[in-house]
Formats: sequence, C-alpha cells, structure tokens
Amino acid sequence: MTLLLVWILNAVALLIVAYLLPGIHVASFGSALIAAVVLGLLNMLLKPVLQVLTLPLTIVTLGLFLLVINALLFWLAGSILKGFEVTGFWWAFIGAIVYSIATSLLSKLIP
Repeated sequence: MTLLLVWILNAVALLIVAYLLPGIHVASFGSALIAAVVLGLLNMLLKPVLQVLTLPLTIVTLGLFLLVINALLFWLAGSILKGFEVTGFWWAFIGAIVYSIATSLLSKLIP
C-alpha cells in the first residue's frame, strides 16, 4: 500500500514540476505515472553505476557532480518516454532539483 502511495505522490511531483517549469511537459496523469516508474528504475539501476564511474569527479567537485547525474537521468527519462518531455539539459537540471524537493515534501504526507 505504501509503495502505491509513493508512486502516486511521485507522479504528482512530476505534474508539479511540469506546472512550474515551462521546459518540462507531462501529457497526462497516466504519463506522469509511467514517468515516475521509469525515473525510479533509472535511479535504481543506472545511478549507482554512474556514481561509481564518476567517483573521482564527484570527489573533486565535493559532491556537486551528483546533481549533474540526476539531471542526466531526468533528461534520459524525458528522451525515452512519449508523454514526458524535457527540452534541454538546463531544464533537466532545474527539473531534477525541483522534483527532488517536491518528492521530499510530498513524502512527509506518508505516515
């Protein structure tokens, strides 16, 4: 039950990001649900590999390169899905930050 609630809240967070940022478009709530799953899978499967591969760069930048990794994964999700579009890297960068903030705030709603 909690997993379903987290999934819905992540989709709502994507809709919030699309509402706030003109460079990010979500076609419908269904597209947001699918995008939330894809973002979750990318973060679960690709992010650890990218973090290990870019560890020296992450250390040199004091961890700030992790924001770039998040942006690239957000942009990748927008590239492979039809109903979720990210128009450029900087929109992906800002969108990933806003999405992280929105999911953090919305996750506080879960008991």
